[in-house]
Amino acid sequence: MSRPRILVVGAGFAGYRTARTLSRITRGRARITLLNPTDYFLYLPLLPQVAAGILEPRRVTVSLSDTLRGVRLVLGEADRIDLDERALHYTGPEGEEGTLAYDRLVLTAGSVNKLLPIPGVAEHAHGFRGLPEALYLRDHVTRQVELAAAADDPKTCAARCTFVVVGAGYTGTEVAAHGQLFTDGQVRRHPLRRGMRPRWILLDVAPRVLPEMDRKLSATADRVLRQRGVDVRMGTSVKEATHDGVVLTDGEFVETRTLVWCVGVRPDPLVESLGLPMEKGRLLVDPHLQVPGRPEVFSCGDVAAVPDLEKPGAYTPMTAQHAWRQGKVAAGNVASSLGLGGMRKPYRHRDLGFVVDLGGAKAAANPLGVPLSGVPAGAVTRGYHLAAMPGNRVRVAADWLLDAVLPRQAVQLGLVRSWSVPLDTSSPEVARVPGGPGQRQDAGARPGPGAAIAADAQDAGTGTGADGARAGDEPAKGRPGPAPAGPRPGSGPAELRRFESDAAKGRPDDGTSGDHRGSGSAVLRRSESDTAKGRPRDATPAAGPGGEPQPGQPEPAGTEPARSRPGGGSVEEPSAPGPPPGSSPGPVKRTDLPDDSAKGDS
Repeated sequence: MSRPRILVVGAGFAGYRTARTLSRITRGRARITLLNPTDYFLYLPLLPQVAAGILEPRRVTVSLSDTLRGVRLVLGEADRIDLDERALHYTGPEGEEGTLAYDRLVLTAGSVNKLLPIPGVAEHAHGFRGLPEALYLRDHVTRQVELAAAADDPKTCAARCTFVVVGAGYTGTEVAAHGQLFTDGQVRRHPLRRGMRPRWILLDVAPRVLPEMDRKLSATADRVLRQRGVDVRMGTSVKEATHDGVVLTDGEFVETRTLVWCVGVRPDPLVESLGLPMEKGRLLVDPHLQVPGRPEVFSCGDVAAVPDLEKPGAYTPMTAQHAWRQGKVAAGNVASSLGLGGMRKPYRHRDLGFVVDLGGAKAAANPLGVPLSGVPAGAVTRGYHLAAMPGNRVRVAADWLLDAVLPRQAVQLGLVRSWSVPLDTSSPEVARVPGGPGQRQDAGARPGPGAAIAADAQDAGTGTGADGARAGDEPAKGRPGPAPAGPRPGSGPAELRRFESDAAKGRPDDGTSGDHRGSGSAVLRRSESDTAKGRPRDATPAAGPGGEPQPGQPEPAGTEPARSRPGGGSVEEPSAPGPPPGSSPGPVKRTDLPDDSAKGDS
C-alpha cells in the first residue's frame, strides 16, 4: 500500500510548524513535501534587528532541510492549483516548471505587502517583509548618513538624514525605534558628523502607536519613541511620494530619501485563484482548518480566515502567534483525516500577551496580561524570542551580547539594490537578480496586481489590516498593469557575463538591468517570479530610490552609488537605455515581521 502524499505550500510560521508536526506524527507513514521559494524559515520578529545591524542575517533564518527530518523540500513558487486533479503547478528558482500531486493539501502561503492607491508609493517606498528588504534598508540608511556627512548643502544633508516610516504597528514601531538608535550611533562616533541630527518620522492614521495593543503598552512605546527623538505623528499619513520627499495628509512636504512602508499585509493572492469562498481575501475554513466542500484541502496562517472561537463571529487576526499554533492543529487534523493520528480538534487559542522590542534595554510587553516596561520588559521580550525560535538560539544570544559591549559595524555590503526589492513584488522573500530565467505566461495563474491594489484600497485608512485593525505589519503581493510582451535584448548569458564583469571592475553596466524607481508606474517593477506565477511581464525603470542610479545610467552629481542585491529572484532587462514605454521621467525610492502583528506576540 502506497503512502499518502501531503503537500504543504509555504514555510512561514504556519507552514513550518505544520510540516514539523506532521513529520513527528506520521513517523514515515506519509510522504510529506514542502514547497517554498527559499530553503529557510525566517523568524520575522527579529528582522528589525537585522536592519539595525544588531543581528547578522543568518541568525534569523533556520534551515528547512536540517530541521525538518523526513520532509522533502522543493524550491519554487506555486503558479496554480488544480483542485479536481489534486495537482499543484509550480516554477522553480531557475525557471523550471513542475507538478506536485497530493492526497492532502495544506495552504500556508502567508502574506505580502499591502498596497494602497497613493501616488508614488509603489515607486518610491520599500516594504519590510523579507530578508532582502532588511539588508537593503541597512545599506540604504548607512549610505544616506555617509552621503549626508559629505554633502556641502545643509538642505541636502537634512533630507538624507530624514527617514519616514509609515505604519505604527509592530513592524513600523520597531523599525523606527531601532533605526533612531542605529543612526544616532553612526553620527556620535564620527567627529566630522557632529551637528548632524538623524530624524525619524513615524506616521499612522490610527489615533495612537500600536493600536492593536493595550493602551498602557501603547503609551509606553510612544513615550520611549519620543524620548529617543522619533517624530511620532498620529492621524497623519502620506498623500503622495516623490523622489525628493513625501507630501503628508496635513499638507506638509517632508524632504527625504527614505520611505519605509509598514502599513500592513494582505493574504497571498494564490488563494484567490481557487474559486473557493473567501473572507476579505482570506480562504474560509471551518474551526478544524478544513475548507468546506474540499475535505482534502486545509489552510491556516495569514491566507486562512479561521473562526475565532473565543470571539464568536470574528476571525483570528493575521499574527505569528496564531499562525504558529494553527500549524500544530492543522498537522494533527491532516494526520487524523488519513487515519494516522488521533481525533481532530478545533483551533482555539486565547492571546497570552504581546512583546515589542524598542531597542537597547527598552521594550513594551504584557505577558499573561501583566503590563511591563523598561528593563523587565526587555528581558521578557528577548527571553520570549529565544524560546520561540526553532533554532540559532546560541548565535542570537551571542550577537546580543556582542552588541552590548562592542560598537556596531556600520558599513555598506552592497549586496541588495533598490530594484531588487520592489514594494509590490509577489515574492518579498526573494530578491531579484540580473539575468534571471525568462518565464512563460500562464493564463490559469493567480490574479495580477491590479486586483491587489483594488482590494487594498477597500481599507479606508493607511496602516489598517483587513479587519480594520493592523493585523500584522506585513506586505501584499501583486502589481498593477500589463507590460509589453516579447523578448528583451540583453538578457542572454553573454550579457549577464558582461554585467558581472563590469560590476567586478567597479564600472556601471550598460543598462541591461534597471532600477524600478525611475518608473512613473508600478507596472514596471514586477519580477520574473511574478511572471512565473502567470503575471504579465513588464519593463524595468531607470533610476533608484534615494538617488541610486540604475546600472547603465550615468551617475548624477550628488547621488548615491548603486548597489546590488542578493536573492533568488530575477530582474527583467529594458529593451533600450532610458525610461521604458509608459513610464514618466524622474527617479523613484524603500519591518511580521512574521505578520507584523504576529511579530510581538507571545
